[in-house]
Amino acid sequence: MTKTIKIVFNTLKSLSFPKLVKLLKLAVPHPLFAVMGFYATVKSFALAQKNFPKTSAASGIGNAFRHALWTALISMYCSKISSPEKALDFCKKMTDLHEELFPNEALEKKMDLHNNQVGMNLYREMLLGIHRQFFETAFFVDKLFEKTKTAKVLTNLDEDFGNELVYLEE
Repeated sequence: MTKTIKIVFNTLKSLSFPKLVKLLKLAVPHPLFAVMGFYATVKSFALAQKNFPKTSAASGIGNAFRHALWTALISMYCSKISSPEKALDFCKKMTDLHEELFPNEALEKKMDLHNNQVGMNLYREMLLGIHRQFFETAFFVDKLFEKTKTAKVLTNLDEDFGNELVYLEE
């Protein structure tokens, strides 16, 4: 976990001043959400690295798992202190900002945004059966492991795989 925190802080140190200002505009009005989002970032990165050591930082299945888990965890943690709608709104803003601050090629961006949406959709689905105060990380991990078994390879910008995880060729 210490290694993960160092990676996150080194990444933040690499941001230009204008990008740091954008990040602060998200975090300062919602400090508790920002803390929860940071914790979700560290937790999802560590779990993806543990379970998918070769593909969690690349564009493979581990990256797909990490992005979906990340958004599910942000939503889960933030909804423990606020409404699910506000949690999802913050989650979308935070993860979209991530894509803006750390730009990728078009296909990688589509993959990341798609998998982010898969995680938010999973959170919404689970809200129907479990009160948000009783959510646990393992619930999302288990469901997303299942989704990795049916993940699809994204090859062009026009493809739409619905609620399936997507990844680029490994």
